Amino acid sequence: MRSFFFVLLAGMLFSCNENNKPSFPTLTVDKQLIVKHIKELSSDGYEGRRPFTKGEQRTVEYLTKEFEKIGLLPANGDSYHQDVPLVEITGSPSQEMTFKTKKGTQTLERYEDFVLHTQRATSELNLNQSELVFCGFGTVDSKRSWNDYAGIDMKGKTAVVLVNDPGFGGEDPSFFKGDEMTYSGRWTYKYEEADRQGADAIILIHETSSAGYPWFVIKSSWSGTMLEIERPPDAEDCALKGWISLEKAQALFEACGLNFTEQLKNARKPGFTPVPMNATVSASLTNKVKKDITKNVIGYIKGSEQPEEYVIYSAHWDHLGIGAPVDGDSIYNGALDNASGTATVLSIAEAFAGSEVPPKRSVVFAMVTAEEQGLLGSQYYCQNPLFPIKKTVANINMDGVNPIGTMKDVTAIGFGLSDIDKILKEEAQKQSRYVLPDQNPEKGSYFRSDHFNFAKVGVPAIYAGGRTEHAAKGKEYAKSFMEEYVSTYYHQPSDEYDPSGWNHDGMLQDGQLYLNLGINLANSDFWPSWNDDSEFQRK
Repeated sequence: MRSFFFVLLAGMLFSCNENNKPSFPTLTVDKQLIVKHIKELSSDGYEGRRPFTKGEQRTVEYLTKEFEKIGLLPANGDSYHQDVPLVEITGSPSQEMTFKTKKGTQTLERYEDFVLHTQRATSELNLNQSELVFCGFGTVDSKRSWNDYAGIDMKGKTAVVLVNDPGFGGEDPSFFKGDEMTYSGRWTYKYEEADRQGADAIILIHETSSAGYPWFVIKSSWSGTMLEIERPPDAEDCALKGWISLEKAQALFEACGLNFTEQLKNARKPGFTPVPMNATVSASLTNKVKKDITKNVIGYIKGSEQPEEYVIYSAHWDHLGIGAPVDGDSIYNGALDNASGTATVLSIAEAFAGSEVPPKRSVVFAMVTAEEQGLLGSQYYCQNPLFPIKKTVANINMDGVNPIGTMKDVTAIGFGLSDIDKILKEEAQKQSRYVLPDQNPEKGSYFRSDHFNFAKVGVPAIYAGGRTEHAAKGKEYAKSFMEEYVSTYYHQPSDEYDPSGWNHDGMLQDGQLYLNLGINLANSDFWPSWNDDSEFQRK
């Protein structure tokens, strides 16, 4: 009997010694804190939080003070700021764009029929009767043996290109991933490929279902002042880049003696080759160019056991600033996009910092700039990381947090790309929620926020939240709410904090999910990896 008690006591002492380090405690997100930050950051005093404005200065000051108050360590030496040098280009397109065709001259009206801009820091650019070539979807993909520019020299020519992928709208889900957009379907890729081909210009044909957003988003996003990462003076990129409406594109094809529907069908077939349109385009653009510095705001909590491994939360703090008035309101406050994401990440940071037990891995909180101008702040960070990319475990991105209320689902943008899905499922199940892939994969949402830049450099990245099934009101309610947001509020001055129309329980639910996801990743040895059929791999 005495031997039994000795063995039992020894076992108890051994157990205590093995577990003398306390497990990571349960942490919670503060809903009222999220609301407080949203109200502040989306108020008129921040002037829509556009980079290079007083609104940026006030935003950066607010985030910096919050990081200091929370107790985060500065990520850039003794500073929370990472300078992001950009070029501000205020473009003024010609009032008209002119097509000369077999059937005469067609004239398009600025902003109503076309938008035009440039990524060059040049005071004046002209298209003077540049030859038009229909280049299908503007895709070059060696893995799929696909080349929409095959056999043609694009110097001195303008590419007319469709949005999305050849597989969109087809019957084969394995052909270019069917209705799910690949990166080659994204407008940014089409710009990049036209640059590589040496074209004078590229004109994308807008179509709402293929693009994923209506024409007014084109007008608000590609007119006025644009920000760009400065390009080398000898960069051989397209002089002009822009969009035309579907209606005007169809009229152009008809005037060129081309059947638009037939050309669309042909562009979806393997072996497509570019089609000279026997027409030219003329337009011009004058620019005011200004070089300036905008800022990413980044802090972190140092890990206790693997401090040189990093889990990075991200949210973009910027929006569109002051722009064209709508119903007398010219401040594009960006309450949901993305004061809500910024506010939620701040609340997650405060929860982590308030823990008496630090996470095993370091946790980074990156509030990045110029997302609305093309994901520029996160692009600059990934090209000039403050923490090694190879030591970055995962990126958790928040861009527009659920205002609908408590949800049954977690819709994961990019679901199936990496095994970060495993942890997401675990944490969703703890909230009695199920995980869904993107329900509108044709919109290419995975390429439309800052997580994408982390993915491009090999870091598995997640962007998820409740959006498909409301816990009490079901799927139709959630769908109609999201559709109304896109049609009425997205990139409009009406995206303001709405205390009566928003249910903050959904923000709390997703914020807690993201907090738990980060806790899981930061306190394990698990390294998420990309799936074999993903477009991305660790480098």
